[in-house]
Amino acid sequence: MEKESKIYVAGHRGMVGSAIVRKLKREGYSNLVLRGSTEVDLRNQAEVAAFFGMEKPDYVFLAAAKVGGIVANNTYRAEFLYENLMIQSNVIHQSYLNGVKKLLFLGSSCIYPKLAPQPIKEEYLLTGPLEFTNEPYAIAKIAGIKMCDTYRAQYGCNFISVMPTNLYGPNDNYDLNTSHVLPALLRKIHEAKEKDEAQAVVWGSGKPRREFLHVDDLADACCFLMARYNEAGLVNIGVGEDLTIAELANLIKTIVDYTGNIVYDSTKPDGTPRKLMDVSRLQALGWKASIPIEDGIKMVYQQQFLIGEET
Repeated sequence: MEKESKIYVAGHRGMVGSAIVRKLKREGYSNLVLRGSTEVDLRNQAEVAAFFGMEKPDYVFLAAAKVGGIVANNTYRAEFLYENLMIQSNVIHQSYLNGVKKLLFLGSSCIYPKLAPQPIKEEYLLTGPLEFTNEPYAIAKIAGIKMCDTYRAQYGCNFISVMPTNLYGPNDNYDLNTSHVLPALLRKIHEAKEKDEAQAVVWGSGKPRREFLHVDDLADACCFLMARYNEAGLVNIGVGEDLTIAELANLIKTIVDYTGNIVYDSTKPDGTPRKLMDVSRLQALGWKASIPIEDGIKMVYQQQFLIGEET
């Protein structure tokens, strides 16, 4: 991408999109096209066609999606399938029609089979059943990957797909009913400290293992791949290391300086025992995550709870 290239970041207000915008601005890219959902409804074919016809972006980062936690994914199954299919279909198709030089499509690690071997390699896609609770979202994202590949094969479009692991960072969701595990634990333990409570309760046994990537590292990897990767298929983005939920809770306890006890509610579900991405393909290309999880959580805690207003 040239510094003067016109770059459209779809979903620029979300955690991923906003991180990509920050990265691009730091690197000197100033010709950014940013539109919120009230300005362009990406589910609406006519609106997206008019937008692309007017703006004619050179490059597209497709980070827009309907997202949510396990409850939202399982409750609003039709919306998660329909809206995500419409968003990505409209953006990918209009990128082809309007001669976009390159598009990067962001998916999610939930595209892989529920019981995929660990660590999860890119070739494990479509080798087994999906996790039921987020199956509609996963199917939409798989369709996006296949759209990028088929448009590449039939029309010669340089559209690539990346699959990040569990993310955290600025603009994350801290609603205890809908957030993912890391922000939920951070808020729960912070509030236990603020209220001087003797214990903080964590769902499950604490034994499942999870991998976490700071969203600024993801943005860096996306820009790296936009510059260097031009192949079909997909690329995992992660750190290649994981830790147990109990280890994560104790790390957050130390960072927050909470002196109470962490208690595990084993009546609550654990979910998948392990979800670790194989990132050997990405590392072979020359990229590796640079923000250690302890440093990343410290930054998030400072930004979200000590400086900004609590969500």
